[in-house]
Amino acid sequence: MSDFEIDGDGIQIDDVKAVRREGREELRALMRAQIQIGQARRELAAKPVPPRPPGHRPGAWPVGTSPPGPPPERQIPKHVWDAAVRHYRNTEHFPDQPCDCGNCPPEETR
Repeated sequence: MSDFEIDGDGIQIDDVKAVRREGREELRALMRAQIQIGQARRELAAKPVPPRPPGHRPGAWPVGTSPPGPPPERQIPKHVWDAAVRHYRNTEHFPDQPCDCGNCPPEETR
């Protein structure tokens, strides 16, 4: 039995008798053949690759579109950002001194 393949019908009575006569190696060969039959049934045919749209460059935005603009948090004016950064630096590095960012209320009203 070592030199022949099992057909698609599975294990036959003669195969079982031969396995009992031959021993462990024969059983391993029979099981490997069964595994190969099962894998052949399970493998699907390769799907064809869909055709690419005409004129499309890989990695480019489609024609007539553009990437999204900057997020809304970037629409804050530069002088406001600068004042916020100055306030943060003053409160972190000089907590005992009055803030000079221009947005903080005077010391008397706190």
